[in-house]
Amino acid sequence: MSPNPNLPPTQTVASSSDPVNHVPVLLNEVIAALLSMESPAAFDQQGSRTLVDGTFGRGGHSRHLLQRLSASDRLLAIDRDPDATSAANLIAAKDQRFTFTQARFSELGKVLAQRGIEHVDGILLDLGVSSPQLDRADRGFSFNGDGPLDMRMNPAEGPSAADWLNTAQESDIANVLWRFGEERQSRRIAREIVAARPLATTLELADLVARVAAAPKRVLRKHPATKTFQAIRMYINAETEELDQGLRQGFDALSIGGRLAVISFHSLEDRKVKRTFKELSQPPQLPRRLPVRHNLAETPGRLVGGAIKPGLAELNANPRSRSATLRVIERVR
Repeated sequence: MSPNPNLPPTQTVASSSDPVNHVPVLLNEVIAALLSMESPAAFDQQGSRTLVDGTFGRGGHSRHLLQRLSASDRLLAIDRDPDATSAANLIAAKDQRFTFTQARFSELGKVLAQRGIEHVDGILLDLGVSSPQLDRADRGFSFNGDGPLDMRMNPAEGPSAADWLNTAQESDIANVLWRFGEERQSRRIAREIVAARPLATTLELADLVARVAAAPKRVLRKHPATKTFQAIRMYINAETEELDQGLRQGFDALSIGGRLAVISFHSLEDRKVKRTFKELSQPPQLPRRLPVRHNLAETPGRLVGGAIKPGLAELNANPRSRSATLRVIERVR
């Protein structure tokens, strides 16, 4: 089903009428991936589509997808952040095709079952922390402003970053910084964190890391605390486990011809997405010289192109998109 030709062309920057000034990353590419499916198998008998925005954030992608869906299509949005609810309610009040559930995207299977949905035709996962979360110092994700050292996607769930850093073993902190941030100074930073405890604010942590791990100015391309904040955030929110479950549940939820589009922002996420998509799009390893049925050698998925990066125009308009990578897989059986 083609997008509505009467709608205005896609923009890469959210309009001023949006409830929040959020710039959706790789917007044109996401719309092309999810709404250009030509296979009749991707739609139900009435020709309508069901899409899922598994990381609603503040609705940047959802709003633009809704502009291009037909009157019979529907969009289900999910986000674990309770702050996303108010932005979602604004959309739901104006558009009956849109529904929102506060949940992790790793709970997609349960959310669909609760709504009586067997399969969907497209899913978007925009990984990591969103710009609105980074821009609010009180959420504790950013080292650019002083706020409580929290970093939880849902502040009502689990220990905060401060809770963990102030009680964890030095070796555990070092392992997290190395595993999730690939931080070469992980042991030194962990040692200094333990010596400086208790830590309470983002700037306390950022300044500590800057003293320990700062590189010479001539080679300094980003804040020295970038990898440390990334690693702690990923650990606190169990993002690796979430991604593993989300990718599998997302693919399993697709109808034949449906697509899963995933935007990642650093190499750890992208490698995991790439590896999972490769497993789903290649035939299984079978014993040599052993007769097998043809269907056992078939692949469930098909890669739709390769890695997609932002173009120059988007990089100039939204510098935060520079590390984004989009990968797409289509279910074929």
